Amino acid sequence: MTVGPELQGRHRTCDQGIARAFAFLGKRWNGVILGTLANGPAGFAELTRALPGISESVLSDRLGELARVGLVSRTVREGPPLGVSYQLTDRGAALVPALDALARWAHQNLPAEPDR
Repeated sequence: MTVGPELQGRHRTCDQGIARAFAFLGKRWNGVILGTLANGPAGFAELTRALPGISESVLSDRLGELARVGLVSRTVREGPPLGVSYQLTDRGAALVPALDALARWAHQNLPAEPDR
């Protein structure tokens, strides 16, 4: 492979911001949960139904992780019945345009997965 003069003698590197973003968003379910919450607040049971294949323990872990980094907030609703709602914070909502762009790209460029 021929290397252009601008790259001769230089090593190619990955942008560290991209690497950190995909390490976090690429973690199973994190990006999908954020994309689901882009449609508005949701309770735990609603998220479980919206994300077929995720276990309740994994959903709980991921929501906790997303809350710790400030992308999702957790609100306890007084009862009865007592409820918990999750929604994107401003930081989480800032990701929605990027998630929308990824979704459009996937629809246009990736084959649909067969039903399982």
